[in-house]
Amino acid sequence: MSTLTSPRTVATAFRIVAVAEAVSWALLLAGMFVKWVLGTSELGVQLAGPLHGAVFVAYVAVTLVTWRVLRWSSGTAFLALAASVPPFTTVWFERWAQRTGRLPVERPAPSLAG
Repeated sequence: MSTLTSPRTVATAFRIVAVAEAVSWALLLAGMFVKWVLGTSELGVQLAGPLHGAVFVAYVAVTLVTWRVLRWSSGTAFLALAASVPPFTTVWFERWAQRTGRLPVERPAPSLAG
C-alpha cells in the first residue's frame, strides 16, 4: 500500500483538512461581519471567500478518499460530507469519528527511558 493511501496518512490528512475547513469558515464569517454589519470593508470576504471555497473542495476530496481507504459506511461518508455545510461542524465530525473508532487515533511513539 502506498504511503499516501495508508490509513494513518489519510486519517492525518482528514484531521488537518477538517480543522482547516472550520478555520476558513471562521475567517469567512469574520469577513462577512465586517462587510455586512460594520459596513467598512469587503476585503475579508474577498480573501476568505476563495480560501474557504478551496478548503471546502479539499475537504470533500479528502473525505471521499478517506471513505474509500478507511472503508467507511455510506452513512458515515454522508455525515462527513454534510458536516462541511454548517460552520465548524467538520471539527465535531472529526472528534466523533475518532471517538467512535471510524478515524484511527495516532499512537505516540514509545519513549526510551534512559
